Amino acid sequence: MNIIRPALHHVALKTTRLQEMIDWYSVVIGTDVVHDGPVNAWITNDAANHRIALFALPGQSDDPQKSTRNGIHHTAFEYESFADLMSSFKRMSDESIVPAFCLDHGMTTSLYYRDPDGNFVELQSDNFSDWRLSTEYMRSSPSFAENPVGYFFDPAKLYQAYEMGADLKALHKRIRADEFKPDALPDLGLPEPEHVN
Repeated sequence: MNIIRPALHHVALKTTRLQEMIDWYSVVIGTDVVHDGPVNAWITNDAANHRIALFALPGQSDDPQKSTRNGIHHTAFEYESFADLMSSFKRMSDESIVPAFCLDHGMTTSLYYRDPDGNFVELQSDNFSDWRLSTEYMRSSPSFAENPVGYFFDPAKLYQAYEMGADLKALHKRIRADEFKPDALPDLGLPEPEHVN
C-alpha cells in the first residue's frame, strides 16, 4: 500500500507567557494572529490558517530542567536565500534578538534563537539552494557522516564578512575553516564534533 505523505502544517506549544510568545514570533518570523483568546492563540506567517498554536492553560508551569528533558529540540523555518537569512539576522539584532548559537550543518547555514519559553527556533537557508542536492549531500558526504552537527560560528562576524561582499560559497568554506568560530562554544548536550577537540 502506498503511503500518502502529508505536509507538516503547524506546531503547538504550551506556554505560561502567551502575549510574550505572540509578540516574539511576530518579530522573529513575521506571524500574524488569526485568532486569540484568554488562554490560546493561533498564528501564521503565510496563507495557512495557522502555523503555530499557543496554549496557556491553567496549571501549566515552567520546568527548570527543560533542557535535560525529552521533547522537541527545535522547530525550523527556511528562508529562500542566504541573503534573506542575513537580512533577518541584522533586523532582529537591531531589536536585541540574537541567536543562542549558530551552526553550518553543511546542507544549511542555521541560526538558533530561544523563544521566551526557552524553545529553540532555527532559522536557516539551504547552502545548495536545491533540496535535491542538499539531500544527496546528507546521504553520501563523508564530511556530513563524520560531523553531522556542523561548525559553530559567530553570526556577527559572518554578517560583517557578508556585508563586505563575500558570497555564500566563500563564507561556507571560511566557516568550516573555523574563521568565524565563536569565543565560547555552547553546551548543547551533544557529542562534540571532531574538529573542536
